[in-house]
Order: sequence, then structure tokens, then C-alpha cells
Amino acid sequence: MTSLPRMLVIMGSGETAPTMVSTHRRLTALLPSPVRAVVLDTPYGFQENASELASRAVEYFKVSVNVDVRVAGLTRLKPSPDGIAPSSATVEKGLRAVDDAHYLFAGPGSPTYSMQQWSQTPVRELLSRKLEHGGIITFASAAALTLGERTVPVYEIYKVGMDPYWNEGLGLLRELGIPASVIPHYDNAEGGSHDTRFCYLGERRLQMLESFMSSDEYVLGVDEHTGLVIDLDGETAQVVGNSTVTLRKGARQKVFESGDTFPLQELQAPSFSGDGVAASAGRPAAPGSQRSGGSAPSESAATSLLGSAESLRVSFEQAVTHGDADAAIEAVLALESEIRAWSADTLQSDERERAVAILRSMISRLGEIAVSGLREPRSVVAPFVEGLLAIRKIVRAEKRFDLSDVVRDSLLQAGVEVRDTKDGVEWVLKPQT
Repeated sequence: MTSLPRMLVIMGSGETAPTMVSTHRRLTALLPSPVRAVVLDTPYGFQENASELASRAVEYFKVSVNVDVRVAGLTRLKPSPDGIAPSSATVEKGLRAVDDAHYLFAGPGSPTYSMQQWSQTPVRELLSRKLEHGGIITFASAAALTLGERTVPVYEIYKVGMDPYWNEGLGLLRELGIPASVIPHYDNAEGGSHDTRFCYLGERRLQMLESFMSSDEYVLGVDEHTGLVIDLDGETAQVVGNSTVTLRKGARQKVFESGDTFPLQELQAPSFSGDGVAASAGRPAAPGSQRSGGSAPSESAATSLLGSAESLRVSFEQAVTHGDADAAIEAVLALESEIRAWSADTLQSDERERAVAILRSMISRLGEIAVSGLREPRSVVAPFVEGLLAIRKIVRAEKRFDLSDVVRDSLLQAGVEVRDTKDGVEWVLKPQT
């Protein structure tokens, strides 16, 4: 039997986004084919849309990573408050899937719920055994929070408003000689005017949590769309993705950039020197911080669908301003491709709806331009109409009939009637009234 690599991968976010496709591909390529990959679905098992999130993960790995994954089906391992318990057969089947997995993946949800379900079950032992005997464990977001001896109850602190406190974690890092607690979403900036760094805690609440840590413990911060690949066989760690990993002990920290590879010992016994104030992620390190050396950072991918949509909207507007119909159409097609690429991302927000709204606006604008610029009606409008019909053909072939209808309705509103015939698509200009 071929020995499996022993790796623990910690992702700050973006685990099912385009930004982490190359990392998943590289890791799964280390495993024998066919890869036995499993999604551990406990972290979001309390959510009403748990099955949808699992399906998105399956689709992401199939389409983007070219790996078929099974869903463990361990949304619940213990009876619910109303006394409904999962069947023993379902739990045993899920545990066996976890045990058999070469590549085990878990992501968003609640670390509190995860620990409630995993405590006093074989889950921790199975994870520990995998790291000891072979296999790759990739934990991101909420799942990543559980890896240390302590875990942050994010929902309870950030959403409910409870005073900061630690919950018990899995302690897998301590077993590897790493006395750290993981904070994903380390550089989060969703709060805008208020501090949501450090997994929505902000500086003040993180400092309160640090005061409860023992003298040998530190915070292991992983930025969004960034990962830390810990190779136990090679005794190295590497930062992948778009940003940085931070080892923080109070006001002192070390920052490792994307592309950096360093000895595992740096995580097991980091040396913190100096005093100084801990630097914010993405800003110059403050005195007392140490920035590691290493290879050049990897090429960054877009870190959000909305960011890509806004960028393409700017490109579209520039193309329209310069009368470049081809460039305008390219921007529309690129945005449609981006929406598809991000469709499997399990990060729950309104970004997809906002990106679709931008796409609709761009398509509608093309329809308006097709009419407003008319002198010799069909010859002037033809490039825009043909471009939109090309978009419509693509999305219809992909069964994106909602977007196909947007194109048709936008053209009709602009005075262009689209007719689907047995010989193909025809279009006519409606008489102006």
C-alpha cells in the first residue's frame, strides 16, 4: 500500500472559491487515484440549508478540482433538543467515511456546534490517527477554529454580544507540538467603519481573549483567501493563497507572506522578540514584529465575486465610453464566467445577487445603446444585438435560462424583438412610436 502524505492545511477563508482551486489541486495530486475525498459537514449541520452547502462543495471539487467527494452525512452525531437522534447506521457510515478518507475537508459554520457534536465521539481520534498514519486534513473557517486547544465561539460573541471567552477545541495542534489557537478571517474588513479583523472579534476583544491564554500559547492568524500547509513528513510549513499568516503573542508577532516556506519548528516554538504594537494585517509590521524571508508571493487571484464584478463594470463603462462594442461584450461575458466560477462558494452573503444585478445592468445598458445610437437602424444596432445574442446562446447552452431571459427582455425593452425559429435565432427592430 502506498503511504499517504501527512498534512494539515488551515485556510482562513475562500475554501470553495476560485482562490483556493490551485491549492486543492496541488494537494489532491499528492494522493493515489482515485482520490478518496470526503466533506465533513458537521460545522454547518445546524443550518436549514446544510444539504445545499454540501452540494455546493461537491460541485466545487468536481468542476474546479476534478475530484469526486463524498459527504460524510454527519450534520448531527447527538440527539437534538427535541429528542430526535440521528440513526446509529448514519453516524457509523459517516465515521467510516472520515476514517477512510485520503482527503478530508471541512469549512464554514459554527465552531461551537462542531465541538458540541464532536465531543465524546470518535471524530477527534480519527483526525489524530489520520495525521499520524497518513492523509490530508483541510480545515477552513469555522472548522479551522476548532484545531487548537481553544476555539472562539464567534456567533456567541459577535452576533449575540456575549463577553469574550474561549471554548474547548480539538487540541490537534498541541498534539503536533504547536501551542496555538487558530483565528481565521484574520484580516477581515467587512465591518468598514468598525473593526472586524481577527474573525470579527476586533483588537479589543482579541486582547481580552489573549489574557486568558497560558504563557506558552499564541494566536495563529490566517488571512482570508490564504492557507497554511503543514507538512508533517517534511517538517515544514508553507503559506499559500493571497495574503499572510501571523503568529501573534500579545503585542509581538511574526508575519509570513504567501510563498514563504519555513521549518515546522517555527510553529512549535516561535521566538518573539521586541515589544511594539502588533501590526494590522496588510499594513507594515510594527516594531517588535518580524517578517519572514522566503520566496516571492504567489500571484493573487480576485478575493471576492463582488470585487471582480465591480472591476468588470468599470471595464464595461470604459468600453462604452470609447465606443468599443467588442470590449463591452467581453466584460459582460467575463462577468458571467466569474458568477459561474464563484457559484460553489459556501461563503454566505448577498454577493452573488449583487453581481447578477451588475450583469443585468450591463446587459440593459447595451440594449439602450443599441437604440439610442441609431441612424441607419439595423446596421448601427447589429453589433450590439449580435453580441447580446452570442451571450444568450452561451447561457442557454449552460441552461442559465434566467440570464437568457434577461437578454431577451432587455432587447425587447430597447425595441429589438428576438424570435427563436427552427432555423435559428432571428431579430427585428420594432417600429418606433
